Amino acid sequence: MTKRVVIDGNSLTLEEVHRVARQGAPVALSSEAGRRVSRSRRLLEKLVERGDAIYGVTTGVGELANVRISRELGAELQRRLVVSHAAGYGSVQPADVVRAAMLLRSNTLAKGYSAVRLETLKAYLDLLNRGVTPIVYEKGSLGASGDLSPLSQIAEVLIGGGNAFLNGEPMPGPLALKRAGLEPVSITFKEGVGLINGSQMMTGELALRCGDAENILKHAVIAAAMSIEALRGSRDAFDARIHELRPFPGQVAFADCIRRLTAGSEILAAPAERVQDAYSLRCAPQIMGASLDAFAYARRQALIEMNSACDNPLLFADDGACLAGGNFHGQPVAMAADFLAIALSETAAVSERRTNRLLNPALSGLPAYLVKGKGLNSGFMGAQITAAALVSENKVLSHPAVVDSISVLADEEDHVSMGPIAVRKLGEVCRNVLGVVAIELLAAAQAIDFRKPHRPGPGVRAVHRQVRNVVAHLEDDRPLYPDIEKLAQLIGEGTIVKAAERAVGQIGLGEYPY
Repeated sequence: MTKRVVIDGNSLTLEEVHRVARQGAPVALSSEAGRRVSRSRRLLEKLVERGDAIYGVTTGVGELANVRISRELGAELQRRLVVSHAAGYGSVQPADVVRAAMLLRSNTLAKGYSAVRLETLKAYLDLLNRGVTPIVYEKGSLGASGDLSPLSQIAEVLIGGGNAFLNGEPMPGPLALKRAGLEPVSITFKEGVGLINGSQMMTGELALRCGDAENILKHAVIAAAMSIEALRGSRDAFDARIHELRPFPGQVAFADCIRRLTAGSEILAAPAERVQDAYSLRCAPQIMGASLDAFAYARRQALIEMNSACDNPLLFADDGACLAGGNFHGQPVAMAADFLAIALSETAAVSERRTNRLLNPALSGLPAYLVKGKGLNSGFMGAQITAAALVSENKVLSHPAVVDSISVLADEEDHVSMGPIAVRKLGEVCRNVLGVVAIELLAAAQAIDFRKPHRPGPGVRAVHRQVRNVVAHLEDDRPLYPDIEKLAQLIGEGTIVKAAERAVGQIGLGEYPY
């Protein structure tokens, strides 16, 4: 079994999100977090007993915040908040995204500012640990007053309703609880709000996509190195002295990786054929470096949000305060997701341009479309068309979602983040870029074959060997979609990066102070 993840509200990592969401790692609550949760709850109960007006606890919500709710109806208010906001639409969210959201919501509650009962938080964790994954629709959140609709569909199962997967099998929520040996929770003061008010659905998906993006970007660096070798690019553009004069961390890291991956290359040992290369080669550190820096920003935003208190109102046990605010607003997550989508789209765009150069004999000095038998064989024509289609689709998907807004709830929520749309687009961009990079690796490996008997540097050589382990050299035309799929799978598994790192050390994406 995958090593247990202990949450304390403050130190959750992207790697831990991946382990829980995709590998089924069990989750436990730290003892200190448990104490904070209980202290927060005691404060709430004191304020309710005193008769204080508390948003969403002893009052209605939204435009109804001025309506007082009696203590006798407090629990019923929380139940109705959950069921009324379970109003999603569209396709079912992937199980890993839902599990990531559940982990992040648990971590937020563990900070001890949401005033849910400790037993309610533990019951929420039981869903994760017993394989109960609520069925959640992907559309219905504006990313502002939290991901109310999707988080409500999760909470609905906790209280004995809704629908869920139990170890992958769909069924009614009550049946899933029963088969998992769990009882529904009767929520009370603040707990409906505490379970549904926050950005965890979109942040959970951003956390997963950051992991995907890191893997894709490392492979994009490696693919660039292979193409530079195959196209006999000039070494000068990657000289450390150039990049020290413009020390963006991503740019410096990219150039360093190219130098190490191509070091000792017999192909590049001959004098350069050109004074300087096209931008897709010569400016690769500047273009790709900017994408690496954007990734670092998105990763930082995800980490901060994952370990933040995003509820409303928040209760401060140390000084007895109960404060209404707006930490549920998803603007930081939405902007990060949009920025990362743009960064990845640019990664694919420059990758496809190198593939184009590899296929054009006037630019590469290699056989047309990287195949012999000119006229009879079409070679990698079709693969480049696919790459171009994916790149063009990304241009549409890269329009920022966050710049849109729509006013709802009688203008109470008059600016929203559209973060769920941003992360959903980001997921599609990730899939597209994976395909584009796989196609560049496929074409570059074929081009390297034509450079024999000269050998590439040890890093590129190791990668070439991995590619050839799953895809044969193209002698005569064959369907290319199986080859693309095999390489995409190889990228997803991280096999190529591991091979490169065994040869030349870590494929770094830049050094950052976070």
